[in-house]
Amino acid sequence: MEQKGIFTGPFLILWAFYFLVFAAGYQLFPVVPLHLRDMGASLAESGRFQTAFMLGSGFGSLFTGPLGDRLGPRRVLRLASLILVLILAAYAVLKVRWGFYLLAPVHGLLWSALRTASLAKVGGILSLEHRAQGMSLFGLSGPGGVALGPLLGLWLLPHLGFAWMLFALAGVFAVLHALIGALPKEVLPAGPKPLLFQWPDRAVWGPVGVMMLVGLGFGPMPPYSAQEAKALGMAWPSTFLTCFALGMVLIRGLLSLTGMGRRPVALLPGMLALAAAGHALLALAPGGMARHLAAGLIYGGGYGMVHTLLFMHIFETTPSERRGAAVGALFFAFDAATALGALILGWVMEHAGFRWGWRTGAVLLLLAIPLARRIAAPAPSAILEP
Repeated sequence: MEQKGIFTGPFLILWAFYFLVFAAGYQLFPVVPLHLRDMGASLAESGRFQTAFMLGSGFGSLFTGPLGDRLGPRRVLRLASLILVLILAAYAVLKVRWGFYLLAPVHGLLWSALRTASLAKVGGILSLEHRAQGMSLFGLSGPGGVALGPLLGLWLLPHLGFAWMLFALAGVFAVLHALIGALPKEVLPAGPKPLLFQWPDRAVWGPVGVMMLVGLGFGPMPPYSAQEAKALGMAWPSTFLTCFALGMVLIRGLLSLTGMGRRPVALLPGMLALAAAGHALLALAPGGMARHLAAGLIYGGGYGMVHTLLFMHIFETTPSERRGAAVGALFFAFDAATALGALILGWVMEHAGFRWGWRTGAVLLLLAIPLARRIAAPAPSAILEP
């Protein structure tokens, strides 16, 4: 049910929930590969955790999105957060590497449920006149979690140890499970229930293509940026990921002052070009920490708005009863491509060096720009309007 205004109780709960989901996830993405290296994994193998995680998340999104349409996002959020408590506690006691690879797809499936249901829920509680501003503000929650997660995880790992860090995360999700109980229940439409799998509307296929190319380039960022930093002896291994998140926050702050115009999706090609510039800087610039800092800010500034602009676009072009399926399709495209990017570009980095992996990612982002221009082009009817 839509709520008047933006800063309602349900909106603030979902904002905090989404922030903590990303903070928890991005604690693990750089930390688990380091833990696997300590357990004897090679550089390329250490990235398989994210590959398995993102494959579970990507394919899960095809079903968790429609599942939210069928059961209601609130119920999906409560169930997924409860099961995730058990998954995180299991990580803490695992003694063999293969156990991480078995649990990672299940973890990814639950993560996809948390993200798709959160976005579908917030899209439903925001009124139409506040949706663009509300989604932009909600978009700050994920980057905030991304900024905090790697910094906190890489700091906690030597202080608490891996096991106690994971037990603490399990406790966080137990609190999140209780927090979701305060959200209003949905009134599900009468009539036949939506199918558990739906092909998304044709309007979603263009955004899916952009998301796939963006995800391929993003794949090696979480598992390998901190490893490159450690290989270079950088004192702040999370420099890139933290500045990447700060770049997302800064661009949103700038756009909140200048506005996004009548058609926010028109900004999409420019944001992809900005992200490609940041990726190229990481690939080609000399140095260590300064390179990671500048590249993270620039890449994050462009990358962060790509997601928001595409989600706003599908909210405008997709019927409400198929919104969960559309959100799930975008998450599938991004997560499955991120998994492949971590696997393929991780192999490139092990055999040719970190910078060749970053170069490949920059090229993939450049390939997404022509497709983004087609999405951003106004419809013929819009051109004819006075």
